[in-house]
Amino acid sequence: METVARPPVQVEEKRSKPVTKPPGTKWKSIRRGLYIPVFILVIWQAAGMLGLISETLLPTPTAIAKSGWELTVSGELWGHVQVSVRRAALGFLLGGSLGLGLGLLTGMFNRVEQTVDPSVQMLRMIPHLAITPLFILWFGFGEMSKILLIAKGAFFPLYVNTFLGIRSADSKLFDVARILEFSRWKQVTRLIIPASLPNMLLGLRLSLGVSWLGLVVAELMGSSEGIGYLIMDARQFSQTSIVFVGIIIFAVVGKATDSFVRYLERKLLKWRDAYTG
Repeated sequence: METVARPPVQVEEKRSKPVTKPPGTKWKSIRRGLYIPVFILVIWQAAGMLGLISETLLPTPTAIAKSGWELTVSGELWGHVQVSVRRAALGFLLGGSLGLGLGLLTGMFNRVEQTVDPSVQMLRMIPHLAITPLFILWFGFGEMSKILLIAKGAFFPLYVNTFLGIRSADSKLFDVARILEFSRWKQVTRLIIPASLPNMLLGLRLSLGVSWLGLVVAELMGSSEGIGYLIMDARQFSQTSIVFVGIIIFAVVGKATDSFVRYLERKLLKWRDAYTG
């Protein structure tokens, strides 16, 4: 009995569709993030209107908004913001670039680590407030001391996280690079930087945050312009609402820079299959 050969059955491959977030998810997350601030502002405003808290010690949100508007219209606030942002940017660029470069060197070369890292870790333990008088003695009350103080704070987060990012890379990747006879430049651009990029971006976020903390210390130690000077000047005249305006400016600009780095993380680390909650 002859058997009839049947044509092979073609099985269609099911391709998994890329997971896309439903529309409106971004705005929902933004609304959720506003729940707590709005709730606090409502309670705060109500307590101030009912006279439960002193206007001098804790002015209402409307009084703070009024002071902020007056400073904005006069142009005084924008001038102070420009000075503070310039100082923070210069200090961050100086300290961050040095931290990134030295972190790469100590991570790539064991001898550099043994020579440099113990001294860097010792300097990292010195608080800002402890070294501020020394900076004033060395560089005076001018811009140099402020920028260097900010640079000191920006240096260490990028240094530590870059070093840890390189040392946490899989050693097998370096073995493959040696087999493929990668040059040192190729190892840096195609292996070391991509492998340590998550840690570098984390260090960038921390470095920006510490830069703003260093800016506050730098401007409070003696300055004639900047947000820190605005806060100190308002404190002397018991203008609490203006003090809150300066604090809010620090918070808003700091949050904006942090959100920018988080945006870079989403763009540069698309390849990472990480848990998102």
